[in-house]
Parts: sequence; structure tokens; C-alpha cells
Amino acid sequence: MVAPPIIFSSHVDFRMRLVLATLSGRTIKIDRIRSDDMEPGLKDYEVSFLRLLEAITNGSVIEISYTGTTVLYKPGLIVNGTITHNCPLSRAIGYFLEPVALLAPFGKAALNLTLKGITSNGIDLGVDTIRTALFPIFTKFGIMRQELRVVKRGAPPLGGGEVNIFLPHIVLQPSTLHAAVKTPAVTKLRGVAFSTRVSPASVNRVIDGARSVLSATNCETFIFSDVARGEESGKSPGFGVSLVAETRSGWCYTAESIGGAGEVPEDVGARAARMLLEEVANGGMVCRSQLKTVIVLMVLGKEDIGRILLGEGVIDASIVRLLRDIKAIWGTEVRLKENDTFGADEEELDGPTEYVMSVKGIGFVNASKKIA
Repeated sequence: MVAPPIIFSSHVDFRMRLVLATLSGRTIKIDRIRSDDMEPGLKDYEVSFLRLLEAITNGSVIEISYTGTTVLYKPGLIVNGTITHNCPLSRAIGYFLEPVALLAPFGKAALNLTLKGITSNGIDLGVDTIRTALFPIFTKFGIMRQELRVVKRGAPPLGGGEVNIFLPHIVLQPSTLHAAVKTPAVTKLRGVAFSTRVSPASVNRVIDGARSVLSATNCETFIFSDVARGEESGKSPGFGVSLVAETRSGWCYTAESIGGAGEVPEDVGARAARMLLEEVANGGMVCRSQLKTVIVLMVLGKEDIGRILLGEGVIDASIVRLLRDIKAIWGTEVRLKENDTFGADEEELDGPTEYVMSVKGIGFVNASKKIA
């Protein structure tokens, strides 16, 4: 007997629900997609993501209602391969790359993906942030050798960027994570400041703005400059910076900022630096942009208890929704307990409240992986 589809409502968490369905093999139905809006139904970037999902899987069935307010998705096997995809200019490349990076390690073959569009827009994760902060998270789960190369940078609104992603490591299941010790201290600060079709001096001014805030930390700071020229500079002027705070144990916190209309480069750098310090101040092992990826990979692990330390500031409504979706699809729950590893006399009174998140893996096995 075929199991009935799991029903979700609203466009919220659209990508993650499709990712969870693909990994679990469960059919899902998403209804009431912007049904009360003046322009109901799917947006162009959501349809584009469905097409990309169709390209990296084999046997997937996608049914969209006439009004676009209901989607029925029957997932197939993840096959990966060599794919080129043109992203709409309404969202950045990171909107498409972030969920695909979660699917690629559980496919049949390596994924060689070329995405064209906007490389950073200040809403979705920028390509530099994905390379320097999200890919290291995968290594904690035994997923290695991710490569991302920025061929062309593309700023909004016209884009023109191109990114090549090579994800060759196929695994049966992620490793179990045990990271519930004390929050590690940040040892160095790294970053990439970039510009397209503006004066190269703008990049130096962005770096100066970031350094003016980060200098108080007394950490080793090195921010690369990437000035796109000629064909590599896309179709629109723009500048921005992606910053990463690294710890000795390999964990990192990240923040990024993109220059808006009429904005001074120094302000963009200073804003990114303050956002980075806020992420570090939240405590725990991961920042907000990494947590969803961590939770999904922990759930997919073998039937063992994995633990990770989280700061109170990273747990928000979107994380609660993700945990509810995971329970609806796999029936597993996550336990959060306030961290009491250290005694009251050792605890810093002004430190952030931290929680230990315990996750029992579902024992996921990659059915798509070729058997040697």
C-alpha cells in the first residue's frame, strides 16, 4: 500500500521541505502557497529550484496546480552528474546551492554543477560564505573535498555571475557528531572583500571599515581582496564582504554584508564586522547560517546519540519549524537541555545561555550510492 503524502502548508521552508522529502523518499504535498497574496502561487525562483531538483534526481514527479498554490512532489533517486543551471535574478546562487549541497553527498555519482546568476545579494548566503563557512561543517560529518570556484562575480540587479561547484564525496551516511564541550575561543579572523564594476579602492575601504571594528578583538585578521575585472565582473556594479571567525578546533562563525544604493564602503565593512561579533557572542559551536545543515546531517547519522552545543541566540522560529518538519517525515525528536557541564563558580556570569542539543540518528543509508 502506498503511503499517503505528507501535507505541509505555506511557502515557508519550501526548499528544506523538498530536501527532507528527497532524502527520506516520502511524497509530500505543499498547499496554500501564498493563497491570500495579490500574486498567489509559486515565485519564479521556487519553480527554478524545482527544475534544478528535477535535474539532479531521476524519477522525480512534480505536479503544480493550475494556480500554482499547490505542489505535489514524489522524489526519485539522487543521481547528480554534470549540470548547468541558470538562476533567476530574483534570488542569489546561494539560494540554490545551499540545499543542493545537502543532497549531493547522498547521490549516485559526483556532482559537477555550474550555476549562473547573482553571486551575493545580502539575502541568501553568498558563495564566499558557503565556501569558507558551510563546507567546513560538512567535514565534521565525514564529507570531504567540496570545491567551489567563482568564475565570474555577479552583483544585483543584473547578475552575470558564474560559479562552478564540484562535490565528489559520496557517503552512505554522515558521521555522528560529538561537540558538546565548552564553546571554543576564536583564534583568527578571515574574510573576502569583493567588488564588481566599481573603483578598486572600494575594496580597500570595505576592509578598513571591517578592521576598524575587529581591531578591538586582538585576533589575527586577514581579509583578502577580490577585484573582478573585465569579463569576470558581471553586469552590475557592487561591492561587499564575507567574514569568518575561526576556532582552533575547526568551527567557524560567519557574517556578510553587501553594499546598498548610495552606501559608503566603510559602513558595509563595519556592519559585517559587527554582525560577525554578534554571531560569536551567541556562543555555541555554530552560527545561524549553519545550524539547519547541522541538524539535518545529525538526524541522518547512524543510530547513535549525537550532541552539539548551541547558543540561545541561534534558536529561532525557523529552527522550531524545521524540527517539526523532521518529526513529521521521520518521526524523530531533538532534545535540548541547558548546558551545566561547568559548575557555577566556573561559569562566566555575563556569558550567553547555551544548550546541548541531543539527536538520535535515524540510521539513514544512501540507497543511490554505487556498490563497489
